[in-house]
Amino acid sequence: MMNEQIYTVSQVNGLIKSMLDSEPRLLNIYVRGELSNYKIYPSGHHYFTIKDSEATLKAVMFRREADRLRFKPENGMKVIALGRIAVFPRDGLYQLYCSELTPDGIGDLHVAFEQLKEKLLKEGLFDESHKKPLPKYPERIAVITSSAGAAVRDIIRVLGKRYPQAKIIILPVRVQGVEAPPEIAGAIRYANKYRIADLIIEGRGGGSIEDLWAFNDERVARAIYESEIPVISAVGHEPDYTISDFVADLRAATPSNAAELAVPDRLELKETVLSYGKRMAGALKGSIDSRRERLLRLSGSRALASPMNYIDEKRLLLDHAVNRLASAAALNVKHARSEFGRLAASLDALSPLKVLARGYSIAVRADGTVVKRAGDVAKGDRLEIRTSEGKIDCEVV
Repeated sequence: MMNEQIYTVSQVNGLIKSMLDSEPRLLNIYVRGELSNYKIYPSGHHYFTIKDSEATLKAVMFRREADRLRFKPENGMKVIALGRIAVFPRDGLYQLYCSELTPDGIGDLHVAFEQLKEKLLKEGLFDESHKKPLPKYPERIAVITSSAGAAVRDIIRVLGKRYPQAKIIILPVRVQGVEAPPEIAGAIRYANKYRIADLIIEGRGGGSIEDLWAFNDERVARAIYESEIPVISAVGHEPDYTISDFVADLRAATPSNAAELAVPDRLELKETVLSYGKRMAGALKGSIDSRRERLLRLSGSRALASPMNYIDEKRLLLDHAVNRLASAAALNVKHARSEFGRLAASLDALSPLKVLARGYSIAVRADGTVVKRAGDVAKGDRLEIRTSEGKIDCEVV
């Protein structure tokens, strides 16, 4: 045993490391599996495990490679990782040093698109209630796109043809590459800060998903959402959809279509104005004809032709009304007198004087109360006997 070489732990780990490092297949290997235990450390390094139904493999992606990820890795996601297998000598553990990570069976850009779309949807950036109406007759239109692309030429051509009175303000930006998103977002904020336009058109011509990716950037989406000026998104061709399209106040199929949606057609406006003019002229002519007809009818009336005849007729009507009022008043007086006589007779019939005239009398005590029964008086009471022709003072004996 003493003749055998004895290795330290560090030497063993180093030996294994050198063996793995010398295996070409392990230096640039693709590994397919499912992510689990995914963690991002404050250092920016990503640590995770790739597993299948039978085994697991630890992996690490350093910050410089992780910063290039265009989607957010999540536990349970099927991925294909590219990297090298090596041993970390301190722990004696081998792991995958990952340099690239892509979703399995689907592009990373597509995953990033869906992740950002879901995130912004939950935050309410796509809500219809937040979308602003476009101005009907914009005076100034800011166009945010590449100054060298076909899109800007198409927009200028269509705007000039449809609505030449609108002022077009070009804010040139890059529409592709890592510098594009901050430039596009900055142009939108610049237009709002200085209120240089009534309407914004932002976009570019068609291309691959990589070409259009600047308009899937979260910074651009939030700048559109925060814009107080209405924004039309015109990115790519009809089938192309970007995050900007969902956030914008209106989505156009193409840059040319954006120009068509932004302004009315001057020819259609001209036809509309002419139509309104004809309708106003027709309405005015009808009103004049109606008043002319009425004037002719009034000019032939008897009141204007012979005013005194009209007054004489009114005098006759007045006399007739006076006679009717006098007759009605006399009839009312007659009825009132008859009713008065009837009521007076009824009152006279009920008068106590009538009773006295027939030989009856009324005995009244000193306090003025009428004696109705013999028991109402006592001996010595003074009474007044009232007859039809005088009074008799008496004493009860």
